[in-house]
Parts: sequence; C-alpha cells; structure tokens
Amino acid sequence: MTEDQRHPDIEIYIKDRSLERITQWLESLCESLQRDFEQGQVHHFNARISGCEIPVMIHEKVSGKAWSSIWFNSDQTPWIKDLDCAQQAARELETEIRCIASGWTSGDDPDEWWRIEGDTVEKIHWRT
Repeated sequence: MTEDQRHPDIEIYIKDRSLERITQWLESLCESLQRDFEQGQVHHFNARISGCEIPVMIHEKVSGKAWSSIWFNSDQTPWIKDLDCAQQAARELETEIRCIASGWTSGDDPDEWWRIEGDTVEKIHWRT
C-alpha cells in the first residue's frame, strides 16, 4: 500500500478512555450515531459521517485494561489512512493513540505501529 493510498477501513487504539468518553468523541464527529447492538465489551454503532453510513465497532479492553479499539468499517471515512484518524483522536481525546504503521499489506511488519501522543508521532514495535 502506498503512502497516500486510501485505507479500506480505519482502526485506532485508544489508551485509558472510557466508553462514554469515546462515544462522546464519536458523536462530535458524526451527523448521527445510533447504537446497533452490544455484546460484552464490544459495541456496534451505525454512524453517519459526511453523508456516508459507516459501521463502527468499539472494543473495550482489547489489549490489556488500558486499550480500546475503534474500527470504522468503511473506505468512506474523513481520513485517508489510520494515522490521520489517530492524530485527530490524540488531539481531541488528549491521550495516547496507536495504529498500525501500514495498511495490513502482505509482507508488512505486523508489530510496527504509530504511537501518537500530543505532537509526538513515532514508529514503535508493539506486540499486543
């Protein structure tokens, strides 16, 4: 996947933020956000962002107790790649965000991630 190629979906990992805080952030991005269903610590939503219907899943405590993931299951998000979303989330949620360094292309290093906190953006190896 090239550097500027749109990712087919967006997934970020958020450190130490409650489901309520993450949901508030999503609501600030969306024209509408409807809870679809929940199963334990997995929460499914239907979001309307920039006129597009986007399935969104929040998975709490996906990596230890500190990390929750948000998966936007669409290529119609406002972001070209995961890093774009992660940088916005880090600013607006005021916490550390991580995302995969590539677009999950065959041959990529699955342990290579972006770590974003404040204005710091760095590549790290993260073995979840």
